[in-house]
Amino acid sequence: MKFLKYMAAIGFILFWGPLVSAETPEEKGLAIAQEGDRRYDDFHDFTAQTIMTLKNKQGETSVRYLRNKTFEIKDDGDKSLVIFDRPRDVKGTALLNFTHREGNDDQWLFLPALKRVKRISSSNKSGPFMGSEFAYEDITSQEVEKYTYKWLRDEECEGMPCFVVERFPTYANSGYTRQIVWSDQKEYRIWKIEYYDRKNSLLKTQTFHDYKKYLDKYWYADEFRVVNHQTGKSTRLEWKDYKFQVGLTEKDFRKNSLKRAR
Repeated sequence: MKFLKYMAAIGFILFWGPLVSAETPEEKGLAIAQEGDRRYDDFHDFTAQTIMTLKNKQGETSVRYLRNKTFEIKDDGDKSLVIFDRPRDVKGTALLNFTHREGNDDQWLFLPALKRVKRISSSNKSGPFMGSEFAYEDITSQEVEKYTYKWLRDEECEGMPCFVVERFPTYANSGYTRQIVWSDQKEYRIWKIEYYDRKNSLLKTQTFHDYKKYLDKYWYADEFRVVNHQTGKSTRLEWKDYKFQVGLTEKDFRKNSLKRAR
């Protein structure tokens, strides 16, 4: 899926449809992922507004307001830009992502308080993004080539027949040993992802809510929720005002203009 192909979200998002013949669980899992990715081809670009709500173990919350821009790269991963608008202590902070189908992704974070651009090293991508329960590696587009796959079973989720697929990160320094993904069999919308840490213990669960269809083709969720089972913290992302094919180009994603991101 194209971040959110992560996010997209970061959104870092996979969607499923008719499958090719697959003989093994590994072949079937890969076929599901490839079909989901194919369904997000040719969106070109989009922008969206996001409200991020952080909740700690005691139930105390803080709210941040963000803008997102994503640009599709045909022969590689997508480029995306996340810009914080409010509150004042994070205003102007911006994250630039260059996702790649193979090898490490490139990420740069602009911190206005320090007035400098910081490159996120490959060894730090498992760290939390701006205090949220999303890791930096979650914020990039989830390219098919970043994982190997294994179909586990079919079962009902959200009142629909769903695929349950296990995927294993192939890139170095991932914070996860594996992820388990639930997606409906008709539209290939992801409804839940379980993330297992480097000790293979359940770390967090992400759920997706209130899907809407855009351009008669692309399904995007209006809300993501992540619960960290080990810390008791959670993060909610509310997405709104999606606009597709607004005319973004690669020039809108230059590293040297990160400090002036608008």
